[in-house]
Order: sequence, then structure tokens, then C-alpha cells
Amino acid sequence: MSEENGDRRGRRDGERQDASNPQAAPPRSFEAFQTRLAGLTDRLPRRLRQCADYIAAHPDRIPLATVAEIARGAGVQPSAVIRFCQLMGFSGFSEMQALFREHYAGGWPDYATRLANLRAQGEDSPGKLLAEFTEAGRASLERLAGHIASEMLETAVSAMLEARVIHIAGMGRAFPVAAYLAYAFDRMGIPSFLHDRVGGLDQRNSLLPGDVLLVISFSPYAEETVALARHAAAQGAALVAITDAINSPYHALGAHALTVKEVDVGAFRSLSATLILAITLAVAVGTRRHESG
Repeated sequence: MSEENGDRRGRRDGERQDASNPQAAPPRSFEAFQTRLAGLTDRLPRRLRQCADYIAAHPDRIPLATVAEIARGAGVQPSAVIRFCQLMGFSGFSEMQALFREHYAGGWPDYATRLANLRAQGEDSPGKLLAEFTEAGRASLERLAGHIASEMLETAVSAMLEARVIHIAGMGRAFPVAAYLAYAFDRMGIPSFLHDRVGGLDQRNSLLPGDVLLVISFSPYAEETVALARHAAAQGAALVAITDAINSPYHALGAHALTVKEVDVGAFRSLSATLILAITLAVAVGTRRHESG
């Protein structure tokens, strides 16, 4: 048997072994599903990891999707989707889908149809693009309002209120949000530090126990941000993350994670919902700091 065939068989055997030893009971809530997924993702074989990544990135599609559609989106065979469901503790796809349907009942956005209708007109004028991005922003904000639990916000705000200094990091397209937060905290007199890596400076040594690191990070996650989060966790600093998937690397680090899904126009995404969430956090922290002061 060739080495390549042996590797393939080993991967298949590994997937069968993982799938044949599921959790004792399936998660009974969407939050429990998120927690279990975050704990398992890094240990999954490649095909099951692809399933996990797709489901984490598109949870709102699961209630109405078929196994074949999920498999196509994840780039795997349908049997891999079934094995993933079993590994998560479910008897099969239908049981997992029922959990998602319960969570998203009454809240499935119709943005896909609306944007499809806009694109079908075939116009690419600035006015048409403005209409598309406006609609995408509206849908993103509706999703944010419906799917960010108030207790998660309270936990994140409490962590920042208890911090000596609030450190902020966001690279690439997340940088405008990080810069806004640094500006807002500074104007409100809240001790904060923006990790911007200007001049290639490594500012991680400013993170101390008792601080909090607030990261804004989306897939594909900037390695600099992930490395800084790992350093913060090792230093005993608290982590708050604004991110886009329920199995992001920040979940595995124990971050108070707030998940935001921005609706895209083509391959472009605005930061409408992300900025609103950032403003919410900044004003909540600022208001309570001044109340307690």
C-alpha cells in the first residue's frame, strides 16, 4: 500500500473513530452547542473541521439547509456532515437542525432574497451600490439586535469595568473599529491602549494581570491579533472578542465573545453592525464608570 493511500486511510479511520465516540448527550441549547464546538474544533480531522468551520460561519443557514447543501458549502461529502453531527452528540442531522430551528425561530432574515432582487437588475451605478450596502447594513443590524444576548453584553462590559487598562487590537479591516474604540475611551477618560503596531512595534509587554484585551477580529484571523490574545491569556488578562464565528480562536482562549455577522454585497462587507456593537460597549462602559465614580 502506498504512503499516500495509507495517509488517506488513516484520515478516514481517524474520522470514523472520532465520530463513533460522541458526547454522552447532545447539547440542549444553542449556547451549549457553541461551547462544545469551540472545545472540539482544534482536535477535529480535516473534513470534520471543514464542517465545523462552515456551520460556525453560517449558523443562520442551518435551519433551512439540507445535508447536501451544507456538504457543498463545506466542501465535503454528505457523510462527513452526518459524522460531524454524531460527534457533537446528535443522533443525526435532523436532531442538530431542530436545535438550530428552535434558536432561529421567527428570526430568519430575508436579506438574501432582497439583495438577490437588487443584483438581478444588473446595475452597478453608485446609487445602486448605495442601495445594496444600505440594505445589507439594515439586515446586519437586525441580525445583531436579534442574536446578541443581553447577558453576554453584561459579562463583556463587566470585564472591562473591572480592568485597570482596556487594551484594544484590530488589524486589517477591523482596524477602524479598534481606532474608534480607542478614541471613544480616551474622550471619556477611560484608561486604554491601542495596539496598532505602528513602526512594527511589539507592544504586548504593556499587558499586565488585571487588564483586559478587547479584540476585533474576523476570519481569516490576523495572526498578530491571535498571538496577542494568547499572550494576554497567559498573562492573566481578561479577553473580550468581537468576532464572526462561534468557533473562532478566541473562544478557545476563554474570551467573552460577541459574535457579529455582517451581510456582504458581493465580496465586500461593511462594518455597520460591528461599529454599532462597539459604540454600545464604549457607551455602556463609560456610563457605568462615571456612575460609580
